[in-house]
Amino acid sequence: MNFTRIFWAVALTAVILAPVRADEKLKDIACRSVHLVYPGEQATAYYNELKVLESAPGTFFMTNGFNAGYYGVQESAKNAKVLLFSIWDPGTKEQDPKKVAEEQRVKLIHKHDAVRIGRFGNEGTGGQSFYDYDWKIGETYRFLVTAELKDEYTEFTNWFYHPEQQEWLKLVTFARKNRGILLSGYNSFVEDFRRNRESTKLTRRAEYGPVWIKTIEGEWKQLTTAQFTGDANSVVNIDSGMSDEKRFFLATGGAIENTTVKLRDKMTLAKPAAERPKMPIE
Repeated sequence: MNFTRIFWAVALTAVILAPVRADEKLKDIACRSVHLVYPGEQATAYYNELKVLESAPGTFFMTNGFNAGYYGVQESAKNAKVLLFSIWDPGTKEQDPKKVAEEQRVKLIHKHDAVRIGRFGNEGTGGQSFYDYDWKIGETYRFLVTAELKDEYTEFTNWFYHPEQQEWLKLVTFARKNRGILLSGYNSFVEDFRRNRESTKLTRRAEYGPVWIKTIEGEWKQLTTAQFTGDANSVVNIDSGMSDEKRFFLATGGAIENTTVKLRDKMTLAKPAAERPKMPIE
């Protein structure tokens, strides 16, 4: 997935000032990847909500992107649906996960019994996890990532509020050598990973938010500003904006037109959430 290389650099600055370069072969072929970047300080927890309004085979709706990884829902090219959580190996430009030295690899600390674990490459390398879940169009889902310092490592954990079970599930904890780095570089996006001319004819649309972080001082803050950005694909059937006074939306592909917010513009919610959602941590 090309988005990871884009956001690895972006997350360290927490802003995107211009579209980044992309493989020229992708232009006018794939749905354009569209992003929301939420300016915010370093934190120990990062909460977001997602409602997918339109999907298509081969789509990733990322809810919690950050400096060390990403978390969201995916619909495969064969319509299988999963939650995907990945953490990059630190300090390597290697693309083959088997060639990364053991001491540099992300370590698995915890996993839910229903989670599958693997390694990924070709976009950097790292640890990756999959939780099979048949998420539905039009339903709102809740996601949380937490970070805790443990000596020279940071332990990143992904949580999912399972609506049918009515409880928060602690899915995976990956440990990464981070030298004191916690969560930063908050972002969300929609990506077409089939990347062909047929897939660009299909619409992907989702709503995000409210977004909350827990600062190092222990204070919960809502992130109410987002910047609309995209990759360097030149197609213009993209859009973003505020779906209501509490949420942002992203759309790409099909007959979408950029009629709401211009690329690289920022937007701020008019009415932040009155109350913070209940979390598995406080």
